[in-house]
Amino acid sequence: MSQSSPPDLKGPWDILVVGGGNAALCAAITAAEAGARVLILEGAPEPYRGGNSRHTRNFRCMHRGPLSVLTGAYEEEEYFHDLMLVTKGKTDENLARLAIRSSEECLPWMEAHGVRFQPSLSGTLSLSRTNAFFLGGGKSLVNAYYNTAADLGVRVVYEAQVTHIHLEGDRFTHLEVTIGGQSQRIEGKAVVLASGGFQSDIDWLTRAWGPAAANFLIRGTPYNRGVVLKDMIDQGCATVGDPTQCHAVAIDGRAPKFDGGIVTRLDCVPFSIVVNRDGDRFYDEGEDVWPKRYAIWGRLVAAQPDQVGYAIIDAKSIDLFMPSVFPPNKADTIEELGAQMGLDGAKLARTVAEFNAACRPNDFKPFELDGTATEGLTPAKTNWARPIDTPPFYGYQLRPGVTFTYLGLKVSENAQVHTTRGPLQNVWAAGEIMAGSILGQGYLAGFGMTIGTVFGRIAGREAAAHVN
Repeated sequence: MSQSSPPDLKGPWDILVVGGGNAALCAAITAAEAGARVLILEGAPEPYRGGNSRHTRNFRCMHRGPLSVLTGAYEEEEYFHDLMLVTKGKTDENLARLAIRSSEECLPWMEAHGVRFQPSLSGTLSLSRTNAFFLGGGKSLVNAYYNTAADLGVRVVYEAQVTHIHLEGDRFTHLEVTIGGQSQRIEGKAVVLASGGFQSDIDWLTRAWGPAAANFLIRGTPYNRGVVLKDMIDQGCATVGDPTQCHAVAIDGRAPKFDGGIVTRLDCVPFSIVVNRDGDRFYDEGEDVWPKRYAIWGRLVAAQPDQVGYAIIDAKSIDLFMPSVFPPNKADTIEELGAQMGLDGAKLARTVAEFNAACRPNDFKPFELDGTATEGLTPAKTNWARPIDTPPFYGYQLRPGVTFTYLGLKVSENAQVHTTRGPLQNVWAAGEIMAGSILGQGYLAGFGMTIGTVFGRIAGREAAAHVN
């Protein structure tokens, strides 16, 4: 599947798939198994193929009993309840329940197509019942799917930047793509759009969010710039989601601007206090278990001065979470730690002392809601509140790390893309480009992969049925 020479791509192909991540691959494999002739156009170079799927670790899956590496049961109503908590009701219930129900059949399908799973990791991601972890991480999943696609005869072109999806009335006819610096037209009977959000276009991000977004780190792929999304919106496609909503987590402030991936995430927040540049706490660090609450911290930090926060813990907590890629700041006193991190050490020490004085004895249980709460402190810490009093003390700088944006294309239950006038006859969408239908705000660990897998398979099936 090396770089193809441009002349033999003209087509017409049965199905063109725009994008090269999980959703795109699920669509391409499903369509190829139905007999369609499929071409994948992946904007990234081959070593960076796979979009944000390269950085994932797990898949959130409904199941009525033990399934593969999953323990117990995780049924529809509990899953939907978890989604409603993080989105605060901002979801399309029909599409959400479709994704949840379909996830149960997806896991065996994934295994049948080369994906291998392992028991859940230790640390705060206590997800053995709800989330199936990929053996080898997201890159192994992506590689398995590309191998399967090759076996099925799917053609892949890398560094293929799709610039325009040509519509005539309610039908797609061809697309324009730049390969090797040359623009060409490729015809197809149907197209599946799985090219992600717009988070890597910093200008678009700052137009949506304001100047603060210039300080955001993009922990996902640098190739998701929203070119196809914008092109479809400009042609009258209906949209869902809010351009200021996204999967944004608090990540290590020392992470690179782009593509730092999941390893830059910090899981220390529940066992810490988090202060802003001025040394003040600003939110309940113990609101809920981390898999349900980690994704709100990107937005919380984004709202602070200079879009930065600082997590402070002590020696009692340093081994309770997944270790960080970069070592934390470390000092024998809070004042010294603050000075190391560019904070007012005396002010930080006062904040820690006020927190410590508000802690009450209780039965500390690190991996469940333990009710160990502060008293008379604003904001309160409602779980895992125990004094930060055992040296050495540790600190991490936090910055917002955006994984993907939620502004997307409106789709129906069969993944068909809609314009303001009605559905397009031969255009489907899957993955982050339509996830805003279901994720109106917030995030649930592993759910992006659920959406991509479910709607990728639906899009591939429907596109193939249309062609056949």
